[in-house]
Amino acid sequence: MKLKPVADRVVIKTIEAEETTKSGIILSSASQEKPQICEVIAVGPGGLVDGVDVKMFIKKGDKVVVAKYSGTEIKLDDVEYNIIRQSDILAIVE
Repeated sequence: MKLKPVADRVVIKTIEAEETTKSGIILSSASQEKPQICEVIAVGPGGLVDGVDVKMFIKKGDKVVVAKYSGTEIKLDDVEYNIIRQSDILAIVE
C-alpha cells in the first residue's frame, strides 16, 4: 500500500530519537520525549484549501521540525506515519 496525501497535507515519518545522552546515560523509552524531527515521505498537490490558494514548498526527502502532537498517526505495513498539514511544519532542517 502507498499513502498519497491530498490538498495541503504531508506524510511524515519520525526519525528515531537517540537512546543515550551525550554523557553516555541510556534513556528508557518512557523518559524520552516524542521526537519532533521527521522525514517527509510524500507531499500533497496543494491548491485551493478553505478558499485560499496553498502552494507547497515542502518536498519529499526534506527533514522538518513539526509541532508536538500534531496530525493524525497511521500505521501502514508495520511502519508508523503521521499525516499533517503543511502549516504544522515549523522549520526545515538543513
